[in-house]
Amino acid sequence: MTHKIDDSCKGLRAGWWILAVIVFGVVITIRTRLLGIPLERDEGEYAYAGQLILQGVPPYTLAYNMKFPGTYAAYAAIMSIFGQTITGIHLGLLVVNTATIILIFLLGRRLVNSVAGLAAGMSYAVLSVSPSVLGFAGHATHFVLLPVLGGTLLLLKTTDCRPFGLVFASGMLFGLGVLMKQPAVFFALFGAIYLASNDLHRRFRPERIFLRTLIFSAGVILPLGITCLLFWRIGVFERFWFWTIDYARQYGSLVPFSQAPRIFFYSAKEVTVAGWPIWTLAGVGLVAGLWAQRTRAIAVFLLAFLFFSALALCPGFYFRLHYFVLVLLAVSLLAGVAISRLSDLGVNRSIIVRFIPILILGFALAWPILAERKFFFEASPAEASRIIYPESPFVESIRIAEYLREHTTRNDTIAVLGSEPQIYFYSGRHSATGYIYTYGLMEPQKYASQMQQEMIRDIERAHPKFLISVVMPDSWLQRPESERLIFTWANEYTAQNYTVAGFVNMVAPDKTDYYFGDVPQSVPQLGKYILIYQRKS
Repeated sequence: MTHKIDDSCKGLRAGWWILAVIVFGVVITIRTRLLGIPLERDEGEYAYAGQLILQGVPPYTLAYNMKFPGTYAAYAAIMSIFGQTITGIHLGLLVVNTATIILIFLLGRRLVNSVAGLAAGMSYAVLSVSPSVLGFAGHATHFVLLPVLGGTLLLLKTTDCRPFGLVFASGMLFGLGVLMKQPAVFFALFGAIYLASNDLHRRFRPERIFLRTLIFSAGVILPLGITCLLFWRIGVFERFWFWTIDYARQYGSLVPFSQAPRIFFYSAKEVTVAGWPIWTLAGVGLVAGLWAQRTRAIAVFLLAFLFFSALALCPGFYFRLHYFVLVLLAVSLLAGVAISRLSDLGVNRSIIVRFIPILILGFALAWPILAERKFFFEASPAEASRIIYPESPFVESIRIAEYLREHTTRNDTIAVLGSEPQIYFYSGRHSATGYIYTYGLMEPQKYASQMQQEMIRDIERAHPKFLISVVMPDSWLQRPESERLIFTWANEYTAQNYTVAGFVNMVAPDKTDYYFGDVPQSVPQLGKYILIYQRKS
C-alpha cells in the first residue's frame, strides 16, 4: 500500500512538472517567435533614451518624458548585452519575464507550497504574454514587478530574521520599482504597511517597529535620492523635476473622475475576458483562502497586495491595457492558492481525482492561448503589430529610419513632428528637440503653449537635415481646444526651408506605399501618411 501511495505521489509530481514544461515551453516559443515585432511608442521612447545613455547622453537632455528613468537604464543594460536591435530588446524582455516567473514560483512556494508556486508561475506566464495587456511589448510595468517581487520575498524573510539589513534591502528593491515607474510607490506603501502590521502582530516594541519602518522607508527613498543627486551634479535636475513632477501632475489631472469608471470597466473587460478561466480561479482562490482557517492569513496578504496593485492602476485614471500587468502578480498567486486548495481536497482519494486540479489548470491556461492562436502562432511579427496597432506606423517606422540613416551622417540631427520616438532609435540619429512626443503639446494643460514654442525654437536652432511630419490622429491626439501654433509654424517653416524627399502612404492596415526621392504629385488613394522633408542646400 505504501509503495502505491509513493508511486501515485511521484506520478502526481511528474504531472505538475510535465504541465509546467509544456506551458513554459509554449510561452517561450511564442515570445521567441515574436522577438522581431516592431517597437511601439513606449518601447521606442525607452530604446532611444537607453541608446542615448549608452552614448553618454543623460536622460531628459534629448528625450523628454514624465516617467522616472529606471526603465531607460534597464533598456540601456539590455541593449549593452543583447544589442541595439528590436530582437535584442525583446530578448531582454524574455529574460525579465522568465526571472519574474521564477520569483513568483518562489513567492507562491513560500506563502503556500510548491503546487501553488508552480500554478502561479504558469498563470503569470500565460497572462503576461497576452495581447490583452500588450504583454509582448517591453513596457515599464514588466520592469516594475521584478524588483517588487524581490522586495516582497525579502520582506517575508524579515519575519524570522534578526538583522535590519534585509529590511533595508527589501526597501531598496521596492525603491527600484518606483524608479521604473512612479505608480510603483503603492507597492512600496504596501510593503511599509505590511512590515509595521506584522511587527505589531509579533508584539515588537513601538520604538523597534518605528525603527524598522524607518529603515525600510530609507531603502525605498535611496534609489530616487541617488538619481536626483546624480542629475543635479550633471545639470539636468531642473528638467527632470519639471517633467516627472510638474508636468506629470498636470497630466494626471486631465481625466475627470466622472469618466474613470467607464474607462476602467472598458479596459478591465478587455483584460479579464481574454483570460477569464485564470481570473475565475483567482476569485475561487480568494474565497477558498479566506474560508479556510490555515490559509486565511495568506489570503488576506494577497488581497491587500491586490488592493495596492489596483491602486497602482489609478493615477490619472487612464487605465491603459498594459497597466494591468501590475495586477497580474496578485491574480496569478490567487489562482495558485485555488489550485493548491483543490489539490488538498484530493488527498487520500483515487489517483484520477488527484489529477483533476492539473486538468483544471491545464484548461485555464490553454484557453487564452487558443483564443489568441492567430496572433501567437500564425501572424508574422509585422502582421502581429498591425493586428494590435492598425492605425499606427510602427512597421513603417523601420523603413523610414533606414532611409534616414542612409542619407545622413552621425552628426546630422532629425526631428519628428509627431509621437514616433522609435524612428530616432532605429535611425541612430539624435533628435533636434527633446520633444519626442507631441501629445503634451495638444493637451488642455497650462504648459502646452510653452511646450510648442520651445519645440519650435529647438528645431529652428538645430535646423535638422530631415523633418518627418506624421499626419496621423493617434500620433498627436489633437483636441478641439488644442493650440494650433505648431501646425501653422510647420507649414510655413517646411515650405521655406525644406523639400519633400519621401512620402509614406498607409492606404490600409495591410497596405503601405513608399515613395522615396521621386514623390508623386498625387496618389490614387490617400490614407494616413508621413511626409519626409529634407533641408534645402
